[in-house]
Amino acid sequence: MPKSNYGKMEILVGGEWKESASSELHRSFNPATGSEIAEVPFVSRDEVEEATSAAAEAFKKWHDFPITERVKYLSKMKLVFENHFEELATLNTQNHGKTIQESRGDIRRALENIDAAIGAAYVLGKGENLEQIAEGIDESSTKEPLGAFAIVCPFNFPIMIPFWFIPYAIALGDTVVVKPSELDPIPTTQLIRMIQEETKLPPGVLNLVQGGKEAVQSLISSKEISGVTFVGSTGVAKQVFELAGKYGKRSIVNGGAKNSLVILPDADLGHAIPSIISSSFGNAGQRCLAGSNVITVGGIHEKTVDNLVTSANKLRVGNGMDESTEMGPVVSESAMKRIENYIQKGVSEHAKLKTDGRKIKVQEYPDGFYIGPTVFDNVEPQMAIAKEEIFGPVLSVMSVDKVEDAIELINSGTSFGNMASLFTSSGLAAREFRRRVNAGNIGINAGVAAPSAFFPFGGRKESFYGTLHAQIDTVDFFTDTKVTIARW
Repeated sequence: MPKSNYGKMEILVGGEWKESASSELHRSFNPATGSEIAEVPFVSRDEVEEATSAAAEAFKKWHDFPITERVKYLSKMKLVFENHFEELATLNTQNHGKTIQESRGDIRRALENIDAAIGAAYVLGKGENLEQIAEGIDESSTKEPLGAFAIVCPFNFPIMIPFWFIPYAIALGDTVVVKPSELDPIPTTQLIRMIQEETKLPPGVLNLVQGGKEAVQSLISSKEISGVTFVGSTGVAKQVFELAGKYGKRSIVNGGAKNSLVILPDADLGHAIPSIISSSFGNAGQRCLAGSNVITVGGIHEKTVDNLVTSANKLRVGNGMDESTEMGPVVSESAMKRIENYIQKGVSEHAKLKTDGRKIKVQEYPDGFYIGPTVFDNVEPQMAIAKEEIFGPVLSVMSVDKVEDAIELINSGTSFGNMASLFTSSGLAAREFRRRVNAGNIGINAGVAAPSAFFPFGGRKESFYGTLHAQIDTVDFFTDTKVTIARW
């Protein structure tokens, strides 16, 4: 059974769990009930430095471990996930709010990345060699680990997203300092505790600190840190990217999104509508691949809106621990209020509110942070609800005459470029859409274009800062290539 309160979150430094000395404590909640379930210490710069120094010291020995030995720890890491699968899913749902089914899916995606990291490590072990590139000269290249890295986690996937990075770094010979989101640190912290205790990773390979903005700044500015990965809002992403540049650190920085789902007249609505509903309202709309704008093409607008509204109204909203719940609460009270403000903004801008999520009531949990599925019709491209990231269960529906108009609207309507999807039975239309839309992840008859672990997690414009992406691209991020030229 899950605890009702996990107390003060600890930090992991050099293989030892301990309480932070910080007196600055922030509260973490169960979003379904609105009750406090943990206290989060905002660590000092000195404590961050202690963690980064431990990671840097551990790197000296860890990168000399044979790669086959490092991979064995990842195999043990997989067992932690498998042996604690339901416990981890419960922690994830309890502190974030998403449904238990969604939490199970998150854990499976994390496991995929451990598998991909193991595979990448073995491929990396082959190296590259060219003999006799000139008379008596051979040339070879190797990828070498770089040191300690900071992994800054978002609130929306407290288990899955850290594992876009952690297993690759460890397999490749680097060490890490993880900072969970201050909103829901319990799943990340408890998982790291399980991994450290059950895999017996050498002290300092895996470290963890708690905190907010100041902790992130301290991590990036630390002389011991070689690079940082970050996933979060675009406003903060810009600051992280700029700070990493200032201190000469490598960075993978994912920002926000405003994703469009386009429906052509030849689309199979029986498939498209459920896909769109899942995309827009799964995870309560709190994911960077959530569908946010639906763009209908041609004469199918009214039918599409009717189907979307009917399906949205049928979704069962409640505590994510209930197996029958189809949409859980949002992560915090402030998130709930922000989303409510966006709904009111849409009304003020004269969009037509077809389904109002502010009216939702979950009788058993009157203090929970609930927003129901919300659908707007008659949305214009210049409206805030069409352009800005809401990060909640709010869907805006627009209409255009031609698919070319939809593509133009996607490319110029917002500053984001994370995902766009097309629903059609036309291969030609799908090909043109894929080629012309300026987004990093493209879906064809798919509501959530989520790349598997063996592909990079794309992103463009203000959805991404950097050159290398999450997941498999991190093989190049966590290493640098050394070329050796030998004459004999």
